[in-house]
Amino acid sequence: MSHSSSATFNKHIAAKWRSWWAQQTPNRQDRFAFMAPLAAVILFMAAITSAFWYLRYEELDREQEEMSRDVEYAQQRIRLRLLDKQEQVMRLAHDITDGDTNKKTFNTEAKALLIQSLEIASLTWVDPMLRVKATYTSPSTNTSLALAPGQTIAHSETMHTFQLARELQQSVYSHPVLEKSPSKPAYAFLQLHVPLYNRGKFEGVIIAEYTMEGLLRYAVPSEVSQRYAVSFRDASNLVLAGQASTTKPRVTEVLPWLFRTNEYKVPITPLGDDLALHAQGYRTSSGLVGNGVFWLVVALSAITAWMLIGTWKHTKRRVQAQQALIAETNFRRAMENSILTGMRAMDLKGRITYVNAAFCQMTGWTEDELVGRLPPFPYWPEEDLETLEQKLAQELKGETTSSGFQVRVKRKDAEVFDARLYVSPLIDALGQQTGWMTSMTDITEPNRVREQLSAAHDRFTTVLEGLDASVSVAPLGSKELLFANKLYRQWFASTTQGHLNLVTQAGQPRNLPESEAASDDAQDQDDALMGLPTDGITETLAENSEIFLPELGKWLEVRSRYLNWVDGRLAQMVIASDITARRQAEEQARAQAERAQSASRLITMGEMASSVAHELNQPLTAINNYCSGMVSRIKANNLSEEELLKALEKTAHQAQRAGQIIQRIRSFVKRSEPNRSPSDVSTMVAEAVELAGIEMRRRQVRLSQVVAARLPTLHVDPILIEQVLVNLMRNAAESIDLAHRPLTQRDVELKVLPRKEDDQEVIEFSVTDSGRGLPPEVLAHLFEAFFSTKTEGMGIGLNLCRSIVESHQGRMNAENLYNAGEITGCRFSFWIPVR
Repeated sequence: MSHSSSATFNKHIAAKWRSWWAQQTPNRQDRFAFMAPLAAVILFMAAITSAFWYLRYEELDREQEEMSRDVEYAQQRIRLRLLDKQEQVMRLAHDITDGDTNKKTFNTEAKALLIQSLEIASLTWVDPMLRVKATYTSPSTNTSLALAPGQTIAHSETMHTFQLARELQQSVYSHPVLEKSPSKPAYAFLQLHVPLYNRGKFEGVIIAEYTMEGLLRYAVPSEVSQRYAVSFRDASNLVLAGQASTTKPRVTEVLPWLFRTNEYKVPITPLGDDLALHAQGYRTSSGLVGNGVFWLVVALSAITAWMLIGTWKHTKRRVQAQQALIAETNFRRAMENSILTGMRAMDLKGRITYVNAAFCQMTGWTEDELVGRLPPFPYWPEEDLETLEQKLAQELKGETTSSGFQVRVKRKDAEVFDARLYVSPLIDALGQQTGWMTSMTDITEPNRVREQLSAAHDRFTTVLEGLDASVSVAPLGSKELLFANKLYRQWFASTTQGHLNLVTQAGQPRNLPESEAASDDAQDQDDALMGLPTDGITETLAENSEIFLPELGKWLEVRSRYLNWVDGRLAQMVIASDITARRQAEEQARAQAERAQSASRLITMGEMASSVAHELNQPLTAINNYCSGMVSRIKANNLSEEELLKALEKTAHQAQRAGQIIQRIRSFVKRSEPNRSPSDVSTMVAEAVELAGIEMRRRQVRLSQVVAARLPTLHVDPILIEQVLVNLMRNAAESIDLAHRPLTQRDVELKVLPRKEDDQEVIEFSVTDSGRGLPPEVLAHLFEAFFSTKTEGMGIGLNLCRSIVESHQGRMNAENLYNAGEITGCRFSFWIPVR
């Protein structure tokens, strides 16, 4: 970076910093003016509130300290009274164990003790079996031990404490018990169990039952009960006797300092945590609310807060208005700086008065370098100055269009790019025109893309025009032709009639049977045209269609597909390729195959000529013999009418037999077009066996058949299948003859059985011989054309057989048979699918 550019950059940064500081300074002042009244109100209210709460807590702390002293004093008095009564009961127990007191004198001593101890409700003498021996109850109080002598105590707490005193061999206090019943008021009591031991022998206990109300009334000092709400509570804070404190607000669970009350609780020493003395102070002062100074301070505070709040609201409205103005200014500035379109403002004389950041970024010139400049502007290319001056003159006169105009713009680094300018008048707040506002958009990349698309379109069109196939596109439901290449125009001109003819002739409407259409499988199949409109669409099969156009004299392969055209319409594209040469070659190949099949049958019959002559010689010789015999006997007049009829019937039968042989040979070797029809398997096998049987008998080979019953009908050409069977049986007989097998091993077996192949039902034909089999190198080329193991063979027999089987969608196979590693024969098989 040069020194001049660095200085310019630093100057620009300093100007931006001063502008930001000038904007931020009033904002900080406004925020301070806005927060000061609010802070003053908050601090003032916090100081007043803190002072009042501090005075209140000082008073509560003093009351709490005085309460703790009084409650502890009362607890000490209760402890001493309990210990004193415990000693009196223990003296009574000692008198009982010494024999000074018996059942008769017990009530007298117990009555004297209860008169002195009003908190004790009853004294009971219990033996080791928890039976009451003697008892005395105060007439003014309730008791849980109101039992007659001789009765057994069943109270659970009494029994537990009794057992504990017996085990510890000392005085034991029970847990405080609160008994509640619907018919009686609640009764809380406490028992003291003093064990009786006479020379180490346990003789029972003395039970002194204290009432909680009596203990609270006579044991707690009156000065304490008068100042506080005193109560006895157990370990779970359940009130047993006395006044219960009022329920605290639930807010004290979260904020315990908000409603503080003076209360104190201390356990009764002989009993531990099972019994506690709880005290809560009465309200003795009017509090702050009843103080006149309090209300004076509250009034002054309210006036001060009202004035401060008014000042705060005024400052708040002022700050909000200023912030709205700043936000609007920042929004407009951000919008100008974020748009990618360059903005330029000119006055009526053509002087630049404003440019945004995008305009500076496009041209490479800064705002300071452009604002105030008159034409010619620095971003005008030198070679376009005259044109741009004319454009500017038109702008200043208002001769502009809404679509704008395209110009070339030069950046500061001398790079030139294409831009489009849009001009509109600049109107001020008074409605007067003060200049012109121009927006500039960089269109270099769109121009480049447009050129590339145009070039790609030209290349695509060139490729389609050079194709040797006809290509046409037409919308559905319309006769408009959207596209047609050169070959289409040569064949069908520039009309859509050829496109429609191709679609019509190539279309194969899919008409399903009613049973298939109603099946669940047909309903579950996916629709190939799902999501497309079905009106006017010809549903075709997935395979390509081959049609013949007589007007062209050509065979065409037609392929079609649906596509969305550039304007969103659904269209159909059809591609038609000339396959006339291929069809002619296929016809020639088919004719050659037929001639080869006929030649193969003639060759087969030629090889069987001697066997056929021998086969025909037998019926002809028989006919000759029958005729000669009849002539001789007729001349001798030694032939009856009945014998003549029998001889003539035998002669006719032999002639019919010879005719059948000739007819079978003629139908086998006759050349005919392939004609597939429903054919019976048993009939085809019988006719093939009859033909091959001539060769079998000549070569002295036995033929056995295994044909399954009730075989399904095959849709085949029966002559071709018979040709395959005859060839396989002849080859089997020749293989046995060449192997020189003895008569006992010259067997050929023909099996026709149904089975399944790849989940489809087929009929399998197999011919098994007992010859010498085939070498491995022969098996690899067995079905190739012109390959033969015979010295005089042409090598087309097995090749034609496999072609015939495969033309019926079947398969053919050959394999050797082994026995202990030795080849014992060969098996040729093929299968034809039932459907």
